[in-house]
Amino acid sequence: MTNTIANATLASVSETNRSRIMQHLYQHGISSRAQIAKALDLTPAAITKITAKLIEAGAIKETGDFEGRKNRRSIGLTLDTAEFHVIAVKFARSLVQLGVFDLAGKPLTVQELPQVTEDTIDSAIMQLHDTIGSLIEADRRIIAIGMAVPGPYLRSVGRTAVVSSMRGWQKVNFIHEFSNAFTVPVFVEQDARAGAMAQYLFDPTITTENLAYYLVGEGVGLGVIDHGNIINGALGAATEIGHVSIDINGKPCDCGNVGCLERYCSTPAIHEMILKEDDLIADAGTMTHLQACRALFALARGGDKRAIALIKRVARYVGFGCITIFNSFNPSQIVIGDIVAEAGQLLLDEVHKVIDKHVIHELNDTTAITLSALPADAALNGAAAVAINQFLDHPPQFFELS
Repeated sequence: MTNTIANATLASVSETNRSRIMQHLYQHGISSRAQIAKALDLTPAAITKITAKLIEAGAIKETGDFEGRKNRRSIGLTLDTAEFHVIAVKFARSLVQLGVFDLAGKPLTVQELPQVTEDTIDSAIMQLHDTIGSLIEADRRIIAIGMAVPGPYLRSVGRTAVVSSMRGWQKVNFIHEFSNAFTVPVFVEQDARAGAMAQYLFDPTITTENLAYYLVGEGVGLGVIDHGNIINGALGAATEIGHVSIDINGKPCDCGNVGCLERYCSTPAIHEMILKEDDLIADAGTMTHLQACRALFALARGGDKRAIALIKRVARYVGFGCITIFNSFNPSQIVIGDIVAEAGQLLLDEVHKVIDKHVIHELNDTTAITLSALPADAALNGAAAVAINQFLDHPPQFFELS
């Protein structure tokens, strides 16, 4: 029994050190064995042994000589981010997107399924199976699949508890549906939490360990990284800001609450506002939520006063969501992302006005608020980040490592 425990402990330490080395190479690029040993406080002998196994498995590779300390020549090691690919899938009520990404978070291909309705969820899932299968067959470098799903996502159960305006998604168990469906592993995460991981992993301008990613799209969600750790909650349903009430006498929500933030600044809510504005956007009734919002943003950029006024109204609700984030989580930075963030500086300026008026100045003065700068949708990027994190954290899941 003692030997069994000792062997298990040794295996755990070995896996941790492999992961630390891969994380270091991912974050710092080409490094010598000596640099890695110093950075991770491991012995040169341990580094040599572990990196040899990672090289043998194809997880990392040598890059040849480069100049090290004191002008000495060293052999570099690197994790080739272009050699490994992941598939990312974002579920967002009527919108399902998927793409292939490299390990650096660069989108190689991105596509959308046809608009999903309550009646077409089953066929959309079937099409997704076929599309993912074809992508894996065509690209041998794909090592994993990440999925970002609307919250509140019950991770141990595998389904979303509430999906406002698209209840059919609540019947889908993502674990049962996808976990064993392909030749590579599948990892599922709540969309805003995945978005926070993407900001943290892929945006080089973000250096804080206390980050909030505020998703404002077909739903409204929040992912929070506190001192480098994602906040999950007991069931994986923490930080569900979309279902925080901002009006106790407000609009009813599918979650059973009233006045939920999601009912005032999500794309379905904005689409509803547009339809109440006579002739603001021609054919708005036949547009998707995404199309209607983008048409509104284009009108505002062209100077249309009604469009500008509507965006400012939405932005004030987004701002009140920020107040909840300030007072609940005290992050160093709030990143606003997804479709509504495409309203740009007009939205951000109005958000700042709300915050300046209602937030304690000590918090306001020490918190940056920005729009997402990622090249692709942050939740889609986040789905990629979910898979990439697993690859870096648990190498034995992807390589034969003795």
